[in-house]
Amino acid sequence: MAKNKLPALPSAFPPPEKSGRPDLLFVVGEHSGDELAASVISRLLAKNPALKIAAFGGNDMRAAGAQLLFNMTTFSAVGFVEVVSNISFYKRLFTRILDWVRKYRPRAICFTDFPGMNLRLETALTKEGLSRKGGGDIALYHYVSPQIWAWKSYRRFEMEKSLDSLGVLFPFETKCYADTKLDVHFVGDPFAEPDHILPVRYEANAPVLLLPGSRPKPVARIFPILLDAWRIFCKAHSDKRAVVLHPGEPVLGILESLLKKNSDIAGSISLVPVDSVATEPQPASAVLMSSGTMSRTCSLAGVPGAILYCANPITWALGSHWVGNRVRYLGMANLLLDRDVYPEFLQKDATPENLAKRLSQCFDDPQILATMRRDRDELFAMLRPKPGDMDAARWLETALVAGNGGSRGAGK
Repeated sequence: MAKNKLPALPSAFPPPEKSGRPDLLFVVGEHSGDELAASVISRLLAKNPALKIAAFGGNDMRAAGAQLLFNMTTFSAVGFVEVVSNISFYKRLFTRILDWVRKYRPRAICFTDFPGMNLRLETALTKEGLSRKGGGDIALYHYVSPQIWAWKSYRRFEMEKSLDSLGVLFPFETKCYADTKLDVHFVGDPFAEPDHILPVRYEANAPVLLLPGSRPKPVARIFPILLDAWRIFCKAHSDKRAVVLHPGEPVLGILESLLKKNSDIAGSISLVPVDSVATEPQPASAVLMSSGTMSRTCSLAGVPGAILYCANPITWALGSHWVGNRVRYLGMANLLLDRDVYPEFLQKDATPENLAKRLSQCFDDPQILATMRRDRDELFAMLRPKPGDMDAARWLETALVAGNGGSRGAGK
């Protein structure tokens, strides 16, 4: 099986392509953040093509017009055990990003999600006197709130000390910072915007989506369970096919290796790169997926299904202890609507039998699809900015102009 090989870090990241001080630097660590930041970059550059934007991020941001300094989306880790096992790599990465900022001094930085590293970078820039709140001239913005409503709520006070502004995706999150002086704005979820093309769409006779995630180690744990569930399901639905959306290597290598070991069902499963559905959505009749951004995406697309999650036992035990009874769900759609939009099968309950049964119900029970459509409409209404609210691009543009952080002509 392919291993999660971390990329070699260069001794220094490349300088800005355009002369002069960069207007804006994005720091993103995962595919979901790459998508979100790319949407913001596209809108900013459409209004002001002269903006100089660099990014530690992914291919979506490069396609949107940013200079990609280093691809951060091929190795991101989640969970205590996964991070600790690669701690020396992340320390070197942290140091070299900080070195780049010291040397090239972007006018503003938009840290997007990825709180494990981004909050530390924000604190370091403030302690070194580089950020505005630390006495310097680099504006610090954070896009996508850490899940302080679930755990580590003290982070809000650390963010208050370093950030100029925070843009949150979900309306309830602004209240989480009510006891701070941090400038917080609900900017809506760009995936719910009317002009956003979701990567999936519901179609009754389409393939089933099997989505094990975008990080190598979780994929190696979850995909075998999905394959066993698919085998059971196909015994009664031999005409069905499945599609697995993947981010490329190294995840692709893991998927291919596991399919070779399950040759009896491999012919009914297609591996499709996520990049290919950026403009032409993947049709899907149902979905089995790991918890994450795709659970929100699939709910907005109205695709019925279920969530499974199977973490390293130590990570699970620590997470359960830290989170306690603060949240009832892992899936974002479930959290937002406070109900089982997607039934969640976690750890020992994430069995092939349970998943295959739920998948069959998605085809046999018409009420599931009707409920899914209701949930979809409610989520769209909740996640779109209301009249008078700013979307993420407008929030960032306004913040830049207000602090003279943008290039000349920004916002004009």
